[in-house]
Amino acid sequence: MKPLDPRLVRTARAVRVHLVVTVVSGLAITALILAQAWLLAHIIAGVAAGSGSRDLAWAITAVAAVAVARAALSYGAETAALRSAARAKSQLRRRLVAHVTGTGTGTDTSTDTRADTATAGAQGSGPVWLSGQAGTDQGAGTPRAGELVTLATRGLDALDDYFARYLPQLVLAVLVPLAVLVVVFGADMLSGVIIAVTLPLIPIFMALVGWHTQARTERQWRLLNRLGGHFLDVVEGLPTLAIFRRAKAQAEIIRRITDEHRRTTMSTLRVAFLSALVLELLATLSVALVAVEIGIRLMYGMLDYQTALMVLILAPEAYLPLREVGARFHASMEGVAAAEQVFTELDRGGRGRPAGTPRAAVIPPPGPMRIRLERVTLHYPDRDAPALRDVDLRIEPGRRLLLTGPSGSGKSSLLALLLRFTEPTSGMIQVHDDRAGWTPLDGIPADAWRRRLAWVPQHPYLFDATVAENIALGSPEAGLDEVRRAARLAEADAFIAALPEGYDTRLGERGARLSAGQRQRVALARAFLRDAPIVLLDEPTAHLDPDNAAAVRTAVARLLEGRTGVIVAHDTGWADLADEVVRVEEGRVLGELEARS
Repeated sequence: MKPLDPRLVRTARAVRVHLVVTVVSGLAITALILAQAWLLAHIIAGVAAGSGSRDLAWAITAVAAVAVARAALSYGAETAALRSAARAKSQLRRRLVAHVTGTGTGTDTSTDTRADTATAGAQGSGPVWLSGQAGTDQGAGTPRAGELVTLATRGLDALDDYFARYLPQLVLAVLVPLAVLVVVFGADMLSGVIIAVTLPLIPIFMALVGWHTQARTERQWRLLNRLGGHFLDVVEGLPTLAIFRRAKAQAEIIRRITDEHRRTTMSTLRVAFLSALVLELLATLSVALVAVEIGIRLMYGMLDYQTALMVLILAPEAYLPLREVGARFHASMEGVAAAEQVFTELDRGGRGRPAGTPRAAVIPPPGPMRIRLERVTLHYPDRDAPALRDVDLRIEPGRRLLLTGPSGSGKSSLLALLLRFTEPTSGMIQVHDDRAGWTPLDGIPADAWRRRLAWVPQHPYLFDATVAENIALGSPEAGLDEVRRAARLAEADAFIAALPEGYDTRLGERGARLSAGQRQRVALARAFLRDAPIVLLDEPTAHLDPDNAAAVRTAVARLLEGRTGVIVAHDTGWADLADEVVRVEEGRVLGELEARS
């Protein structure tokens, strides 16, 4: 582990301020340590020489003042460090959440975040990351929402020890030993040589222990992350597990992961305690060596009493910061491991972007736009084979395109590219309008592009809010009359009116009070309210009963009127609504099956 990860400094502005405060506090504390040692030596030597309390009153007062100043400075520095840690954690959390939900820069835009998540998608890792679809086209991969929750909460909270205790102690470990060495060398050359020779042994042993501990700590954090993610997924799926009598089997899996995490944690703590013992023993022997040689020379009159006392008082202070760094190192490792994982996820945002692609921000005009994919290949990091390979496709404005093919063929990956959930590994996606001509899609800000889109996923997410609030996510500024109109167009007004409180009925988390078909029609109402020129639909009638499927088809046909549409479906049952039908197999577009003017 690096003493200070430069990515933390670059990522969180609060860290830079914290470092300045820490260095200034470290300098002040170092000066107070030296002053306290000299004052104590002066007082004790004066008492031994027979000086009265009047002569030493100023020194005694000064020692008390130094002690109070050290306590106040330490308290103030730790308070400032905890505030800096809170700000740094907040910045990292915002960047992480913005990265996986597509809210842009990581600023605090809670309402926009929910609206964009419900209707558009994500930049960076995005829902592909959250649902584990990086490994498969339709989400057979491992769900990662639970891992994100653990990382953003328990993981980043462990950075408190890193900011508030480890970094300040690291600064003291540099400043105090150097200052003590300078003073001791000036007072007694032999003692200075002994301290200078024995002092480097502590960081050497710390490095050896750190190398041994790092792998254990990283494994401990991975297990905790896995446990948190799995536990959240099990809790969300408890009703289904109970129905199929699989709850006990999942409890056994959680018990096994918990036991493994406990063993790993105890193993890490054992190494930490043993390393603390080694460092304490080494520092104690070094101080004892200094004390022995000072005692011998003091006995033979080769050293004056005050100098001997000052060296003896300062010698432990030279080793103490280094010993404390070792203890704080182990306490901060979990937070650093979590921060490294955050950076790993943030680094995924630019992965797969074609080299040389223009990055200038272009705001798309409101008119109709053509979309063109040229030799687009998409390769997920967790997959051996590419999800898409050498795809050439054109989507004309006002036309409706049906993408059909078997599960895992790459249809949803095409939607992910259009939604900017991910970026192509190679090739280019371009959009065309009559004013600006052809523009690379990644040259348009993601938020500006997604304002042109309405997305209806196969499993739309409904929040534990009222029906009206869930529909209004399509356009947060819309009024109730507009919400009702959108619901009527989506064939949803009738069942909403039958709910206990109508549009004011709370739906429960994930829309638990509604059927799958009703949830789909609420999502279509969002799309109507959004009134975007481009509509993307992913398996809109999959797993629906005939009555709900018919209602959804009617609403979709109404939604696509006068708009550019892309429908993903397993079969060609939607062909009557499409102007073009394209088959996708094994990541390749095989060509147009049918086209009608």
